[in-house]
Amino acid sequence: MRKPIVTLAVWAFALTGALGTANAQKAYGPGVSDSEILLGANAPYSGPASIYASFPKTMLAYFTMLNEKGGINGRHINFLTRDDAYSPPKTVEVTRALVENNKVLAIMAPFGTPTNAAIQKYLNSNGVPHLLVQSGGTRWNDPNQFPWTTPYSPTYVNESRIIARYVLREKPDARIGVLLQADDIGKDFVLGLKEGLGAKADTMIVKEAMYQSTEPTIDSQIVNLKASGADTILIAAQNKFASMAIRKIHELGWKPLIFLGSTANSIAGVLVPAGIEASTGILTTTSYKTPNDPAWANDKGMTDYLAFAAKYMPGMDPNDVIAVTGYTTAQLGAIILQRCGDNLTRENVLKQATNLSGIELPMLLPGITIQTAPQDYAAITERRFARFDGKTWVLFGDIVGAGPAKD
Repeated sequence: MRKPIVTLAVWAFALTGALGTANAQKAYGPGVSDSEILLGANAPYSGPASIYASFPKTMLAYFTMLNEKGGINGRHINFLTRDDAYSPPKTVEVTRALVENNKVLAIMAPFGTPTNAAIQKYLNSNGVPHLLVQSGGTRWNDPNQFPWTTPYSPTYVNESRIIARYVLREKPDARIGVLLQADDIGKDFVLGLKEGLGAKADTMIVKEAMYQSTEPTIDSQIVNLKASGADTILIAAQNKFASMAIRKIHELGWKPLIFLGSTANSIAGVLVPAGIEASTGILTTTSYKTPNDPAWANDKGMTDYLAFAAKYMPGMDPNDVIAVTGYTTAQLGAIILQRCGDNLTRENVLKQATNLSGIELPMLLPGITIQTAPQDYAAITERRFARFDGKTWVLFGDIVGAGPAKD
């Protein structure tokens, strides 16, 4: 039986406090008062991942909007984001300061795979909610070992399984090359690809080319992938490197079928810098509506998002999928806090975050909902394929899933 859907229209009214609070007895954890909820997160305002800075900026803007409307159950959200330059040692430093000095209630939507890996044990050892992690690593969904960590993004393993199944169906004789970041991002993408290809993985994957996020160029990796005879490429990279890869493939006159991981499917941040001609025809998977897709021109969720972007994020490109992700993540964080009512302890925040069922958010594709449970924290497991037509991502096919627990 289909689980009930909780729409934005139902809970948005409650966020301002007009529906009252869920519990008569108040219970507060660190960072909470009758007037404020203090949250924190690391953010890539500088360093090699600084192109993703629109994510925390959008979350800050969304909470500003909520605060203007009265906050959540009458409390304003004070969201402290600290630049860690996408450097794990710096992530540890800023996170400890947020927890021990600022006394935040929770770390919400912290960014990055290596950066979150550096703070996961610390936060779990101290019973601090490590919520809505902005990374598709499988390690964020491990309730037994890390009960205080909850994921937001679909896993990279899930995503590449879906891509592998598409390749087996549409191009079963493909010779696959993979460009991968030399950390858990790349490892998980390759793991899922191999799982999805099954017994054919050893013969179909002809080359894996790794890069470090500190490298100035990946030209040699792309040349080596071309030399391997690959006719299909999975780019499991972050924005800057994905853009460089697409541009180099085009410069070489090479025309493989290209799959772009969702870590780097930003039109403004990746495809435009790589070149429209070079990017046209690339495939990706997504869980989000694309703002400049005419299909959503009269969609209320889209018009609300665009109005928000115009008022609270002037100068930002509203088509940036990173901003769309920030907007949607902030909405989900607000739902979790609203459901806590006056029981704003760390324990209850975790309870609410891991008991979400059938939540539909305005910028998620129709049919894709948020589902979490105490034994399975995965929030989003489904996606659709899209092809870049030179202007926007054009969706095709049905919703697909590859998570073992929720297929």
